[in-house]
Amino acid sequence: MTETPTEVRGDSGPATAQLVASRVLDVPDFPKPGIVFKDLMPLFADGAVFRSVIDGIVDYHGRDSFDVVVGIEARGFVVAAAIAYATGAGVVPVRKAGKLPRAAYAASYALEYGEATLEVHQDAFTAGHRVLVVDDVLATGGTAQATLDLVERAGGTVAGFSVLLELSFLNGRDRLAPRPVHALLTV
Repeated sequence: MTETPTEVRGDSGPATAQLVASRVLDVPDFPKPGIVFKDLMPLFADGAVFRSVIDGIVDYHGRDSFDVVVGIEARGFVVAAAIAYATGAGVVPVRKAGKLPRAAYAASYALEYGEATLEVHQDAFTAGHRVLVVDDVLATGGTAQATLDLVERAGGTVAGFSVLLELSFLNGRDRLAPRPVHALLTV
């Protein structure tokens, strides 16, 4: 695990931020040289920590503040499914291009290390659906912005956006303004 700084911060308080920080592994030069990948698999593998993190997101937003949870491919699927199960909400995946079998809206965007396209089924939401969007990491904000735009294009109303880890030095939160961002750990 990475060495945890003595003072950690996050939108759900220092105890939750510390919990997330204690389960993050830095993987240098992945997916390409110069990138330090933040691996959250140790967090997902620890049942008690994972439950606490999911409960923290649900508590922050409130169980009745959303109807559907959107998970962004791929680690966002893990978080979204757990939140949906815990609250009885539906779950909708936002996938990489070409992975969905029916008519889909698409949004292309720049990553910190390339370009990508995301898609959501055109019929994923009904009018008035309040949608909580979740992912593992917020970096430059390209993925999140594309997803939030897709949700709205497909008829959903963004009720909130949460991530486990925000890399604040990449200014992704600024890109999403004025939409609120909830990060359990901000580094």
